[in-house]
Amino acid sequence: MDRGTTQELGPEAELASRIAAAGPGNDSAAEAALYRLLAPRVRLYGRRHLRDDEAADDLMQQVMMMTIEKLRAGELREPERIASFVFGVCRMVTLENRRGTRRRESLLEKYGADLEIADISVAPRLDEARVASCLERLAVRERSVLVASFYEDQPADRVGAMLGLTAGNVRVIRHRAMERLRECVMGKGRG
Repeated sequence: MDRGTTQELGPEAELASRIAAAGPGNDSAAEAALYRLLAPRVRLYGRRHLRDDEAADDLMQQVMMMTIEKLRAGELREPERIASFVFGVCRMVTLENRRGTRRRESLLEKYGADLEIADISVAPRLDEARVASCLERLAVRERSVLVASFYEDQPADRVGAMLGLTAGNVRVIRHRAMERLRECVMGKGRG
């Protein structure tokens, strides 16, 4: 389709054609402009059909992401008809979401009475004395790496610089020390 015809269809048609011609990520300005043109319309579609602002926002993100990915990959035969494509995707995603909701509701209705309710208010208790005892049993270097990594929240390269080790060596020591600590706390191995 020539340039004059795409302009007659609207600015989104010209932008879609530019994105499709440019290839993956090569015309980010056109992608951003297309998003600004179509995203509010998709969100409005979502609000009208889903009656939930958060679901409409999710629909907008999903549809716009799919649209731009299809354009980048050159998978749209008629990029100048982008508005039709976008609203077709809106319709299909909305229908699929409704089917999923009905499926979940049906499963909950069928098996919900048999489900055990978990009490999430009760957090598992850590045996702090046992962890401290197991930590004391580690070699000084292993304990230093764990304390710097987890208590002081230092990355491997900084821990390595403090202890005169490479970042790779710190990661190996940390991995082995965590395994020894886990075995000790769980009552396995040397403890």
